Amino acid sequence: MNKYDRPEWAPDENNEAFATYVRKEEPLSSSMKKRWVKRKERSISEYVEGVLASDRTILAQAITLVESNAERHMAMAQQLLQQLLPHTGNSLRIGITGVPGAGKSTFIEAFGTFLCERGHRVAVLAVDPSSSLTGGSILGDKTRMEQLARHPRAFIRPSPSGGTLGGVHRKTRETMLLCEAAGYDVILIETVGVGQSEGMVRGMVDFFLLLALTGAGDELQGMKKGIMELVDAIVINKADGDNKKRAELAKAEYNQILHYLRHATKGWETKAYTCSALLGEGIAEIWDVIQQFIEVTKKSGVFMERRRMQMKDWLYAMIKDYLETSFFAHPIVKQTLPSLEREVMDGKQPVTMAVQQLIEQYERGAR
Repeated sequence: MNKYDRPEWAPDENNEAFATYVRKEEPLSSSMKKRWVKRKERSISEYVEGVLASDRTILAQAITLVESNAERHMAMAQQLLQQLLPHTGNSLRIGITGVPGAGKSTFIEAFGTFLCERGHRVAVLAVDPSSSLTGGSILGDKTRMEQLARHPRAFIRPSPSGGTLGGVHRKTRETMLLCEAAGYDVILIETVGVGQSEGMVRGMVDFFLLLALTGAGDELQGMKKGIMELVDAIVINKADGDNKKRAELAKAEYNQILHYLRHATKGWETKAYTCSALLGEGIAEIWDVIQQFIEVTKKSGVFMERRRMQMKDWLYAMIKDYLETSFFAHPIVKQTLPSLEREVMDGKQPVTMAVQQLIEQYERGAR
């Protein structure tokens, strides 16, 4: 029987112009059935073996496990991290932020490719707290960094925030540990959002770099002093063609201002540099600066002390995140909060009294 048959309501006469046919259902072949079979969930040991073997597919799946907010997945992720912890901490962690239009993606691609060709293995992670506004995330890094994304020694992973800054903090840190266990010795963490993300990234990297453009005087009007005091180097990008002279002037302006600011790292003077990510000029010099920074800070003990303090800060950040989640998820809080909100908004109760009342009810219910 032909797999395409005329339906019952078709005219009796054999009219070839009649175009409607019914496709008869055929049994699925064994290969097609395999596609529809739900993939078996990996065991912890399979994840561990795959990550340590630098299997990119399993690494990506392990990161997805870490990013999941499902209680069962979070428990599995913690077991996985516990087993991989001895294999972490051996990378250089570099944070990269920048003003809009500074060419972060172009710089990261040029810098990452340069490092890969030098024999390093590079992982690029994106921090995007701003996605909590829409529930989405910036997932275009792989398309913006086509050359680096195709490099066998590179791994790019843009990650959603999960709606909270605490979520970004935990997920990015744990993703970084997975990448280190997989053998990536340089981790580039890009801030996609603005504001609080800079301070967050500073708290998880060894070296923090700010990308800027020419016209430093105009830029500094809208740039917070606090951000400049967080970074270990400022790089004026797009220093090429007619813009090269302006980039040198901007470099001088930045260095003049940096001279009067508090430096981010003890024993290290933050300075400004120029580069052209598009042409690849100045990239090697920036890597030399970072190498010098690592040498100076390791010799003085600042490098390891910073990492120790970052782990302590992470501990407290996780405690705060857990307590906040536990508080707002409690049935009593869910039941009481809407009415208290209305009373506060209508001016019927002071904020402090409402908070005290809510916390007292929560504490009684938590006993």
